[in-house]
Amino acid sequence: MLDITQIISDYGPWAIFVLVLIEDFGIPVPGETALISAALLASQGKMPIELLLPAAWLGAVIGDNIGYAIGRFGGRRVVLRHGARVGITEARLARIERFFQRRGGAIVIVARFFVGLRQLNGIVAGIGCMAAPRFALYNAIGAALWVGAWGFGTYWFGKHFEQALAHFGPVGLYTAAGVTTVVVLIYLVWRFVYRSRPQGSNNS
Repeated sequence: MLDITQIISDYGPWAIFVLVLIEDFGIPVPGETALISAALLASQGKMPIELLLPAAWLGAVIGDNIGYAIGRFGGRRVVLRHGARVGITEARLARIERFFQRRGGAIVIVARFFVGLRQLNGIVAGIGCMAAPRFALYNAIGAALWVGAWGFGTYWFGKHFEQALAHFGPVGLYTAAGVTTVVVLIYLVWRFVYRSRPQGSNNS
């Protein structure tokens, strides 16, 4: 089992580059967890944030483009034949393909924030023969948003946590976190129910 903390401590931003890159073309390694851990270290002055964020972005962009090339030139059959070793099953691939059919290129941007979609969106885009320049653009934008949220966001939180704790106290922080979690869960449940309704149900 990978000791993510030790790897990050030993290799710094290079570790994040490699882990994010590998995760983004389908191999199940904890790239997102590694980015969050590294950003927390950076907030404590143990890693340069100005190197960490570009390393994560480059790893994300290159990794997804490798996945795109695998899907584009290998095809669905080759991906399924060899992908089973790293958990790429036919059912899983078909589910993500249906996401792409409904949402098109926009899914490339938001896919990074969801486990499963993040690892396979490049491969599925390649299998579906999305135009390479279009994929590259959406992929770069999605990578920037993802790194900004989990990399810079975690770094900022780590920098300001003690200040917020002193100002609001632990009860205030826990309350804010709890309310935010409940709101997000309610939204996700509403979206799931709304999307699950039959198309013609509004006309009944």
